[in-house]
Amino acid sequence: MPPNGASSRGCDTVAMGVEYVTSAAMVEPEQLVGGFFEGWATPLSADEHLGLLRAATHTVVGVEDGQVVGFVTALSDGVLSAYIPLLEVRPDWRHRGVGTELVRRVLIEVGPLYMVDVMCDADVFGFYERLGFHPSTGGVLRNYDWRAGIEGTE
Repeated sequence: MPPNGASSRGCDTVAMGVEYVTSAAMVEPEQLVGGFFEGWATPLSADEHLGLLRAATHTVVGVEDGQVVGFVTALSDGVLSAYIPLLEVRPDWRHRGVGTELVRRVLIEVGPLYMVDVMCDADVFGFYERLGFHPSTGGVLRNYDWRAGIEGTE
């Protein structure tokens, strides 16, 4: 059994009434409105957000009173490696253990792999380090204009 009694599939509830589910199949766009993609020049719409949750190979969503309070996604080949591209917790739910629980659960979901990578800003690396991640060398390519010209994003 996974640590702390968490199931490896489905959902269960932990402290503070947050229910963690390992699928976005039952999530609706209205549960995603506001609070995510803070600081992004053009945040994703609720429909786009739902699309990325459903497209990831692994998704864990924290829900409280019908609203999504946080989520994490992972992309994996299922053999050797996985990458965690997104972890978001609504600002009013931060520093309550939600992010830690989301990462813990997605690591259970991806299973025992040789590598699980994450790229993040330096100011949040300490969070991942507390969860066992180590500094490494990496590179990113960002296209900050990728949504330029899309109707409704300018």
